[in-house]
Amino acid sequence: MTGNRQVRLAARPQGLPTEADFDVTEAPAPEPADGQLVVQVRFISLDPAMRGWMNDAPSYIPPVRIGEVMRAGAVGRVVASRHPDYAEGDHVSGALGVQQYAVSDGSGLIKVDPEAAALPVYLGALGMTGMTAYFGLLEIGRPEPGQTVVVSGAAGAVGSAVGQIAKLKGCRAVGIAGGEDKVRFVVEELGFDACIDYKAGDVRAALREHAPDGVDVYFDNVGNPILDAVLTHIARGARVVICGAIAQYNADTVEGPSNYLQLLVRRSTMQGFVVFDYADRYAQAAREIAGWMADGRFTSLQDIVCGSVDTFPQVLQQLFDGDNVGKLVLEVQHV
Repeated sequence: MTGNRQVRLAARPQGLPTEADFDVTEAPAPEPADGQLVVQVRFISLDPAMRGWMNDAPSYIPPVRIGEVMRAGAVGRVVASRHPDYAEGDHVSGALGVQQYAVSDGSGLIKVDPEAAALPVYLGALGMTGMTAYFGLLEIGRPEPGQTVVVSGAAGAVGSAVGQIAKLKGCRAVGIAGGEDKVRFVVEELGFDACIDYKAGDVRAALREHAPDGVDVYFDNVGNPILDAVLTHIARGARVVICGAIAQYNADTVEGPSNYLQLLVRRSTMQGFVVFDYADRYAQAAREIAGWMADGRFTSLQDIVCGSVDTFPQVLQQLFDGDNVGKLVLEVQHV
């Protein structure tokens, strides 16, 4: 270790984050104190939630402070340890940040096995992405066999997992995605029953075609106007799961659904959730998902971009442009 390149938050973004909102700095190579370990960061997770973490506003987690290393989930290898539970050569996942090396006291770290699954999978299906899809759908959405589950952002990290889990639980899975290529991928490669191209026309009309009896569970990753369209076609007793709203994150003002009274008419519910609330059950979910993967019934999608930590702002842009399919991951090249 000769140095530690780090990406720090330089300013609160106004709208879409730009390179000017970040500083790339170099710190001395870290050394662990007693009870600490040093992790060489190998893969960094890029998530829509990052945009919220940059705002100085109340949330489920404190905002990233100006001048602080940008928060990010990551997977890496232990390269130095004075911690009794971790040895050099171990692989771990956790909130390691956008940097080449992270010092940790072990809090929040999870050991992972690169022989059992490729390291990026621990940021996808076996990481927060998989946990979010699993608990959001099964605990909040509570789908029943034969019901129709609709998910927006269906070609994205969480959405692609939600639809697959819905199918595994005996439901009809209908995705909403942008563009012919994504729609085709969601149906042909992931096994959704149908997928609606919101860029191609009338989402409401497409919902009437693909969910003729109404939407029993809607898993929302996008926000308005898609949320508003789906609310017009929910079934009686429907559950609307609010996971995210990537279409709203960079807006000056957040637009809420004007059709929310359909919740009253249809005796339905709309509920948000934070995946951290289920932390004590992550291992249970990971075992089930790993079993599905081993059986060939679940596909973990990673869209991996190779580069240095310096390229983080550009790769983050891809997330909000909607260019990626599956889990967007930055593979950190160490010279």
